[in-house]
This record gives sequence, structure tokens and C-alpha cells, in this order.
Amino acid sequence: MPFSPLNSPLASPPASIVPKLDSREQHFRVEDPLGGQALFLRYLLPARAASPEGRVVLYVHGGTFPSALSIAHRFAGRSWRDALGDDGFHVWGLDFPGFGCYSDPYPELAEPADRHAPLGRSEIAVRHLERAVRFIVARHGLCRISLIAHSWGSIVAGALAGRCPELVDRLVLFGPIARRADGMPLPRLPAWRLISLRDQWERFVADVPPAAAPVLDAGHFAVWGEAYLDTDSESRGRHPPAVKTPCGPFQDIIDAWGGSLAYDPARIRAPVAILRGEWDSLCTDRDADWLCRSLSSAPLRRDIKLARGTHLMHLESGRAELYRRATAFLQGYNDAT
Repeated sequence: MPFSPLNSPLASPPASIVPKLDSREQHFRVEDPLGGQALFLRYLLPARAASPEGRVVLYVHGGTFPSALSIAHRFAGRSWRDALGDDGFHVWGLDFPGFGCYSDPYPELAEPADRHAPLGRSEIAVRHLERAVRFIVARHGLCRISLIAHSWGSIVAGALAGRCPELVDRLVLFGPIARRADGMPLPRLPAWRLISLRDQWERFVADVPPAAAPVLDAGHFAVWGEAYLDTDSESRGRHPPAVKTPCGPFQDIIDAWGGSLAYDPARIRAPVAILRGEWDSLCTDRDADWLCRSLSSAPLRRDIKLARGTHLMHLESGRAELYRRATAFLQGYNDAT
């Protein structure tokens, strides 16, 4: 579908002028016909010869940063999508509105945060994800594709897999969010919040045991951090520099931990692999056990815990093992070893 610019001062730039992270990368913007927002997709062809349709995977990002800083970000010259491409996968990434510079943002982001409910809730995001998936399957001439979903993205991907099972081949849930029932009062968040580099750093290192060697390279984080600030043109004018971020994903996670997960895992009928680091406080053994039991209609369920990893393992020293396990499962090696 061709790009159609929106008549809005907040509209993002056309896909044709978005900087490429790789010379082979292609960019697309597709419109959500209900919400009127244009969604940005980045696509990387396989590194080696593969059939035009081949294996196709879409990455569904979490609640604080877009595809350029997750599946496509290169550490020492290599990204997760590079690893997938080396194994013959066509790799796509979607940026939800409010994440990165290239999908149309919510207009409410320009207003005070306390004037609106949290932006980017899962019930809206799943519609965006469905739009993206239907665009991708049509482009490749397929019936279904696989999904890799991180953190809050697992809620959106799980909801889509339950609602449109015909679209999803295999599902990798990396650090997924599960339902908890702690009985605590649920805070209600504003439309958006600011996240600084210090906030991200502290979040990235919080779960590493005090006696353990670091798993996040400070030099890598410095490069990643500059790219993170680049996702918001106003970030460096704030003190401290910070990125404006929709609060909908945080509210979805809070609600899930209060007992109200936004989708029913029992509706998923695709094979599912849960990948998580051993130090992931957002996806604990108890969370993974609940999720595995709740995926009662999935023909295959795998819970794979990886050593020396946290909730952000795709940015850490153990990322190569995460890449390998995810690729093995997507290729049909059901033990993912």
C-alpha cells in the first residue's frame, strides 16, 4: 500500500526519507483505516538466498523503545535481525504510535499528561498489529507469519494470536507478561511519562545480582542511549534529557499484575516458546508456569530459561544464546536446543 501523508502537523515523515540502518532495509507506512494513523514498518531481506516468501517473522517491541533499538540495533556490528536473516528469515519490525519518530504519534502527546487516559493501550495496539500483519502476509503471499514479542508486546501479540489464529504460525514470547493476582490497589497512570537515560540504565541493571559480573556493556549502552534520545526530537531540551513515552503499556502491565490480563492465553492455537532470563523479575518462574498452564490450546509450549539474563537480555552479553534459541524454535526445532 502506498504511503498517504496525513494532514496533521504531528504526522511523521514519509517512509522514503527515513534513514536506513542497513543498505538492504526497506521502509513502509501503512494506514490504520479506523484510527487514521500511519504505522511504520521496517523490513530486512535475508542475507542469503531464500524464496520470496520464505520464513517471515515480525518483531513486536515492548513498552519503552521501538524496533530500531531492539531487533535492529547492532552491538559490535550485529543485531538480532541480522542473526535471523543469516538463517534465511525475512525480518520485519513495527513501531507502535508514540515509539520512535516514524509512526504517527498520538495527538494527545502534545497535551499535558494529566488531561488524558494512558495512551497506547493494548486494545488499540492489537488493531495496529493486525493491520501490520495483514499487510505483511499480503506482500509475501502467505497465510500466516511468526511473531517475536517482547515484554508488553507479548500482551499485544497474544491478543492477536487469540483473535486471528489464521495469521500466526509460531509465537516467541520473550520476557512475557503474565497475570498475577497480588490484590494490591491499581494505580491509574496519565497519558504519557518521561523516561531518562538514567531511568533506562537503572531498569537495565536492577535485576543483576550484586555479586554477579555485569551483563550490560557500558560502552554499548552509551551508543544505544544516544540513539534512544534521537527517537524524540525534544528529548535533549529536557533536564535531564528524556523521551516522552505513552503510558498505555505500563497500565496494561499494572492491570495484568492486578489480575486482569488483556487477553486469554487459552485462545492461542499456535506453537509457543517462552524465552526468559534467569534474573527476569518481570517474568518469574511463577509467571512462566502460569502462562504455560494457561496456553491450554497451544499444540506446543516451551518454557526456556536462559542463564545470566534479565528482562532486557536482547541487549546483554547473553544475547547470542537468546537469538539461537528463538531461531531454532521458529525453524521448527521444537526442543529449541
